[in-house]
Amino acid sequence: MVDLVVLQSVSYVAAAIGVCIATFYYAMNLRATDRNRRIQLVSQLSQFMLSEEGMKRYFELLNMEWKNFDDFERKYGSDFNLEATAKRYASWQNYDHLGKMLKKGMINAEDAYDLTSDGVLFQWHKWESIIVELRKRYNGEEWMSGFEFLNIEMSKLRRQREPSYKVPETFGKYIPDK
Repeated sequence: MVDLVVLQSVSYVAAAIGVCIATFYYAMNLRATDRNRRIQLVSQLSQFMLSEEGMKRYFELLNMEWKNFDDFERKYGSDFNLEATAKRYASWQNYDHLGKMLKKGMINAEDAYDLTSDGVLFQWHKWESIIVELRKRYNGEEWMSGFEFLNIEMSKLRRQREPSYKVPETFGKYIPDK
């Protein structure tokens, strides 16, 4: 006859195995949910950034020209040109949020690179001096830190993939050979 102690032990072991299986299933479910959220997030960002409208905005920003910060403010600042400011901030905020998600580990660097390619490198190169000046005058040192972080991380990846690559000085414009 089966002893009561043995039955209790078997039931404890069965319960412990059940808890372990449930914990494992829960962890796997969390991973799948997290992965699906990241995929959805990257898809939404790519729809915004890689759409025809997003690409037009990207090249409009690259083609803006100014002599110094005051000239920039007169041409593209929020007091004089709300449309240019809105385009700039829409683009910058996407890069900033993407960089913050990368920093928090919500997405990985490869996915961010596949989404932005060299675009973030060109945009940061174009706008760094303006962003730095806006930080000094109005927004503080933390402003657009995600954009800056994203640029740094994407630069590292780009150098790993092609060590001799440099952001061209003529980005966004065609300059014929002389």
